[in-house]
Amino acid sequence: MGPLEIGLVILFALLLLLSTGMPIAFALGAVSVGTLFIIEGPRSLGILGETFFGGLNSFGLVAIPMFILMGSAVASSPAGKDLYEALDRWLNRVPGGLVLSNIGACAIFSALSGSSPATCAAIGKMGIPEMRKRGYPDTIATGSIAAGGTLGILIPPSVTMIVYGIATETSIGRLFIAGILPGLLLTALFMAWTIISCRMQGIGLSDVAQKFSLKEKLEALPRVLPFIAIIVGILWVLYGGVATPSEAAGAGALFCIVLVIVIYRIWKVGPLVQIFRGSIRESIMIMMIIGAAELFAFTLSSTFVTQSIAEWISGLDVNRWVLMAIINVFLLIAGFFLPPVAVILMTAPILLPIITQAGFDPYWFAVILTINMEIGLITPPVGLNLYVINGIAPDIKLGTILQGSFPYVMCMVLAIIILSIFPEIVTFLPTYMMGQAIQ
Repeated sequence: MGPLEIGLVILFALLLLLSTGMPIAFALGAVSVGTLFIIEGPRSLGILGETFFGGLNSFGLVAIPMFILMGSAVASSPAGKDLYEALDRWLNRVPGGLVLSNIGACAIFSALSGSSPATCAAIGKMGIPEMRKRGYPDTIATGSIAAGGTLGILIPPSVTMIVYGIATETSIGRLFIAGILPGLLLTALFMAWTIISCRMQGIGLSDVAQKFSLKEKLEALPRVLPFIAIIVGILWVLYGGVATPSEAAGAGALFCIVLVIVIYRIWKVGPLVQIFRGSIRESIMIMMIIGAAELFAFTLSSTFVTQSIAEWISGLDVNRWVLMAIINVFLLIAGFFLPPVAVILMTAPILLPIITQAGFDPYWFAVILTINMEIGLITPPVGLNLYVINGIAPDIKLGTILQGSFPYVMCMVLAIIILSIFPEIVTFLPTYMMGQAIQ
C-alpha cells in the first residue's frame, strides 16, 4: 500500500471516529497510535509521549490561555451589553442602524473575547429580541449575529492566528496586524449588505424607535473605551517590539480582569472562579488538540503521506490561482466538519510549503484560510454559530437562520476574491509597521 492509499485510510478512520462524537484530540491520537502500531510495530509506541509533549514545548503557547482568560473575563461581564447600547445610540439614525450596531458590537466584542460562540451568545441575547421587537425580519436578526460572531477569529488578538503562527513558525505579531484591514473589510461588507437588505425590505429611518442626544451618546463610552484601548495597546506593544505575544497576552488578561472588577463590580470569589475555570477548560481542550495534532503530523510524516501529498499537489500542471482555488475548496469542506484550530493544525504545515513555492505570501494565506474557517462556522453540518443562535431564539427555525446567514457567506467569498485581486490589503500594514517579512 502506497503513501497516498495509507493517507486515505487514515482520513477515513479519522472521519469515522469523529462521526461517533469522539473529541477531536482523542480521535487524532487514536488514529495516530493505531497507524504507527500497525505499520511500525510496538517499538513506535516508545516515542509517542515525547512527540505529544514536544508539540506543547513552545513558550509561544503561553499566549493561548492568556488570551482565552482575557476573553473569558470580558464574556462573563456586561461588556457586550454596553458595547451594544453604545453603538445603538451612535448608529440609530442610519437605515438598519440597529443591525449595524449588532455587527459593530460583534466585531469589537469578538476581538476582545476571541470566541465566535461567546460573541453570538453575548450580543445575540440582547440584539435578536430587540431587532425582532422593532420589526426586523428573523433572517436579518439572526444572520447578522451569526456572521458578526465569526469576526473574532480574524480581528486581532485572535487565538486562531496564534495557532497558525505556531504551526507554521511565522510571526504572531505580523499575523495580528495582517488581520486588521481584512477584518475591517469584512465588517464593512457585512454592514453594506445589511443596509441594502434593509432598504430592499423597506426598513429605514422611520423605523427608529428613539432619538439620542449627544450627552446620551457620550455617556455610553467610558465603559467601552477602556476595553478598546486594551486591543490597541496589545497591537502597539507587539508591532513596536516592546513585548512578545505571550507577555502582551498576559498583560491584556490582567488588565481585562481588573477592568471587569472595577467597572462592573465583580468582587465575589464565585464569578472570578468561574472565569478562571472556563479559561482552564478551554485552554486544556486546545492544548490537547495541539499535542494530538503534532502526533498526527508525525504519523503522516513517518508514513510519507505528507511528502506524497505535497509532491502530488506541486506536480499539478495548473495555474497557481487554479491551485489556490483547489486549496480554498479543500479548506472550505474541512471547515464544514472541523473547528478552525483543528483544521489549521492538520493542514497548515502541509500547505505552507506549497503556497510559498507557488509565490503566495504566508501571511496573506493565513487570512484566506481564516476566512474559510469563518464560513465553516455559519454553514452546516457543524456550523457552531447557527446552533448558538438557535439556542438563543429556539422559536426561529434553523433553516431561517441559515437563510439569513447565506448572504453573509457570499460577503466572505467576495472578500476572498477582493483580497486575491488586491493582496496588499493584507500585506501593506504589516510591511509598513514591521518591515519586509523574511521568507
